[in-house]
Amino acid sequence: MRVAGEQGELFPDASVPDELVGYRGPAACQIAGITYRQLDYWARTKLVAPSIRTAQGSGSQRLYSFKDILVLKIVKRLLDAGVSLQNIRSAVAHLRERGVRDLATVTLFSDGATVYECTSPEEIVDLLQGGQGVFGIAVSGAMQEISGTIHEFPAERADGGEVEQQIPDELSQRRSARRTG
Repeated sequence: MRVAGEQGELFPDASVPDELVGYRGPAACQIAGITYRQLDYWARTKLVAPSIRTAQGSGSQRLYSFKDILVLKIVKRLLDAGVSLQNIRSAVAHLRERGVRDLATVTLFSDGATVYECTSPEEIVDLLQGGQGVFGIAVSGAMQEISGTIHEFPAERADGGEVEQQIPDELSQRRSARRTG
């Protein structure tokens, strides 16, 4: 994990996203690049359930955390790569056990049949020795993508308190300038 003060770090103030701040389904879909139908199905089948607030009957809104949206994005990428839902479930269960800071050090690899976790260059070598083609998902890259777009969406706190307005990063500032200019 990049330490505080390094250029390009994910959480410049040495904090992690507030665990009570969440995003509603439509925003989570846009941020993760999935459809609402996928989001709803994954929540109902508990592949990726919202950790802040689940739906409590008709009219209630699910609330997804930063980590939930990160996992949604990873599930989408694994599905796009042809990984089976069963293997994705195993990978998601493993990712759920990790903290947001831990996830920034993980790269996932897959040969289409199995999902591998890599946290050091030595592991990459071991994975490739079998000669099987693999692809990688740098979790920190997905985190940076989400960090760049998540500021554009309204957030709310599960406890009803005020959401502290975060300072948008340089990428989201450029995107906003392009849309308005």
